[in-house]
Amino acid sequence: MLAVENITKRFPGVIALNNVSMELYPGKVNAILGENGAGKSTLMKILSGVYPDYEGRILYKDEPVYFTSVREAQACGIAIIHQELNLIPYLNIRENIFLGREILNKWGLLDKEAMRNRTKALLKRLKLDLDPDTPVSQLKIGQQQVVEIAKALLIDADVIIMDEPTSAISDHEVDVLFGIIENLRKENKIIVYISHKLDELFRIADRFVVLRDGCSIESGDMKGMDQDSLIQKMVGRHISIIRKQKEDQSVKDELLRIENLSLRHSDKAENVLKDISFSLGRGEILGLFGLMGAGRTELMEALFGLHPKRTVGSIYVDGKHMHFSSPADAIKAGLALVPEDRKKDGLVLGMDVRTNICLTTLDDLETGGLLNHDKECDLAEKYIGELRIKTPSDKQAVNNLSGGNQQKIVLAKWLAKKPKVLMLDEPTRGIDINAKNEIYNIILQLADAGIGIIVVSSELPEILAISDRILVLSEGRLTAEIPVSSASENVILKAAIPKTI
Repeated sequence: MLAVENITKRFPGVIALNNVSMELYPGKVNAILGENGAGKSTLMKILSGVYPDYEGRILYKDEPVYFTSVREAQACGIAIIHQELNLIPYLNIRENIFLGREILNKWGLLDKEAMRNRTKALLKRLKLDLDPDTPVSQLKIGQQQVVEIAKALLIDADVIIMDEPTSAISDHEVDVLFGIIENLRKENKIIVYISHKLDELFRIADRFVVLRDGCSIESGDMKGMDQDSLIQKMVGRHISIIRKQKEDQSVKDELLRIENLSLRHSDKAENVLKDISFSLGRGEILGLFGLMGAGRTELMEALFGLHPKRTVGSIYVDGKHMHFSSPADAIKAGLALVPEDRKKDGLVLGMDVRTNICLTTLDDLETGGLLNHDKECDLAEKYIGELRIKTPSDKQAVNNLSGGNQQKIVLAKWLAKKPKVLMLDEPTRGIDINAKNEIYNIILQLADAGIGIIVVSSELPEILAISDRILVLSEGRLTAEIPVSSASENVILKAAIPKTI
């Protein structure tokens, strides 16, 4: 068993964990629940040796342990699989698995054959039929996660921590992952599973531990629990996922119109998007759904001017024909894009909250050719207040904030530009139920203010909850436009399933 006793972790001005205690059991999937900022990631970093400075103690197999590095935790049998996978794309599977743990032959040279055979055995154990010499860059995200699990098995880890493992993989890959987890459970591993997707936890978890505001609140068996009870334990009050009563309506006040838009593949003689046409009304929320590979993100990028040389078709904003040769042109026309990967494409992680919020409006914040400090502060404080961004100050580095607050900062950056059309690609991915509801409310308020909104989401309940109309993409084609009154998960999925093999 792995146990933590009275763990407290302090950062400057913040107590991230306050006297946290819990027990994690072998042969069980132990779910760690809590809102963003509850302390889940901080605790996992302590368990995996990232943070060596803390109060309290860790007991592993009834013995006190203390890790000053990740390597020490791994040597003790504790491995963590981060949400952002730690693989090197230009190395192959074998090289990634054995990085830093290479097998040498009797002459002191790399024994590639021994490592290749060991890699084959690990992949076979995980039911992944791939050549060990396959570059990681050629793998799907789900396959990359299996490689991360193989790395954990290489060090014979008895504790495997999985942080949001299904946030970027398809339903089929989720099923494969759950099969692997089931086998690890049978091997009596301690599985620590962090996820905001409660429906998944009811499928896979045996036990739960709830963290709230840095404190351990409750633990117990998942059997007999229901979603509302878990949510209430996580947030300290009852929260229901927002449902908006909508009236079907045609697009009367057209804001954006797309005609016959196609996007050529970057390195193949085929189109990623094929003859896409639709319109968006002022104040309308248009939901866009599709399975992985359907072209959802590519459509948002094409509309935002990211692929001008590969895009054909017509874009009209307020009835005016536009040609976007760059994102700057799209921004000038009143379009804004909150990208799928906020950390990679939406934020400058090393910069503070104020700087990130002000990035899109630097020209407006100048006085005499220099940035006006007071204007910057006023703008940042305005959106910190309006969007209820939880931060110690506007000088806090954004990489120290929770996912929900990071997403609000990306939103603030674009709202400061006063867009006509706001495109949101997976706006609630990797954030907790309370933060999701806050994002939903922001979206509804923006629509009420007359902004046209396109929401891309792989979560059907989310699409159904907030959309006025729903578009479905499959294999780069628009296969359905569904009024919300006729929309259901079955209807949407039927339109989303590819018709070719």
